[in-house]
Amino acid sequence: MRILLCTGKGGVGKTTLAAATGAALAARGRKTLVVSTDPAHSLGDAFARPLGAEPSEVDALLSGVQVDARTLVDASWERLRGELRAVLSGAGLDTLDAEELTVLPGVDELLALTEVRRLAEDGPWETVVVDCGPTAETLRLLALPEAVSGYLTRVFGPRGRVTDSVRRLGAHLDGLRALLTDPVVTTVRLVLTPERVVVAEARRTLSSLALRGIAVDGLIANRLMPAPGIWRGGAASWLRTRRTQQDAVLAELAAAGIAPVARVEHRAVEPVGLPALLEIAAELYRGEDPLAGHGTPVTPLLRVRPADGGYTLRVALPLARDAEVDLARVDDDLAITVDGFRRLVALPEPLRPCRITGAESDADGLVVHLAGNRGRG
Repeated sequence: MRILLCTGKGGVGKTTLAAATGAALAARGRKTLVVSTDPAHSLGDAFARPLGAEPSEVDALLSGVQVDARTLVDASWERLRGELRAVLSGAGLDTLDAEELTVLPGVDELLALTEVRRLAEDGPWETVVVDCGPTAETLRLLALPEAVSGYLTRVFGPRGRVTDSVRRLGAHLDGLRALLTDPVVTTVRLVLTPERVVVAEARRTLSSLALRGIAVDGLIANRLMPAPGIWRGGAASWLRTRRTQQDAVLAELAAAGIAPVARVEHRAVEPVGLPALLEIAAELYRGEDPLAGHGTPVTPLLRVRPADGGYTLRVALPLARDAEVDLARVDDDLAITVDGFRRLVALPEPLRPCRITGAESDADGLVVHLAGNRGRG
């Protein structure tokens, strides 16, 4: 089973490219499901056929589905929420406090992710391609299993008195987190347009995904101006200038070590329906398997080496030149914050007595220096 999550800033064409990738995989003989968790639900428009909350056939080996998170909330959350209220009230909280604490942030997205897992595990699919929401929503979605698991631990304690349903929820969240961080099973493909504002967000997304231990297997630059050879007439100068700017942005990405980036040129006509999607896939993948070379283990997030008086800790984390980075110790964890995204990374046992003495970045990420056995920093 392979799960491929496609995301990007709103309006960059990720739905079209997710649909094109699914169509290409099916054309190569892989039974493929394309799932939309994007509230905009434009996947059916890309395939030019209606899609519902259960998988429906688009072609011989290709199916599509649009997850309706609100329906999932109505169907499965209220019973568990009632059990949580009962446990919290029994722990001494008054009714109002118990009610407030059972309103989990992001439960819609959490159930959408749960539905993706259900479809992947219960169906006959070899590959599930997920058309995620815009980047900010996707990052919140991928962070939820860890965040909600932490919420339950804070409310009930690691061995708190919980119902069987709450215990099952905790185990389920652990399973979701393991699924997302297994690079052999799940990877992200990031779609961008070659514009500096979009690329800046893409670089921040790469950092935040690395912080969560989620592998990115490729970047796609969509909507490039057509190659110069076909330009004619008075618009040629404008097209040449625009393409030159786009090429410069992609060159900056390559210079920053963020490469290779697959490219797709802008179409004069909106690509709708399987023939148009397969045409895009042919340009994007150039006859190769869309999953070729992907899904292999990535560099570990943390690597530790002994150093004079302590250790160096390398954090495999792509950083923009202007990234704002903050490091701190929180008990036995290293708190890493990059451009407002924060993650607690559990430190290996030998590093827990150490304190941070310095840090710098290079092409491979962060290098943190720690002094051993000198108390907490």
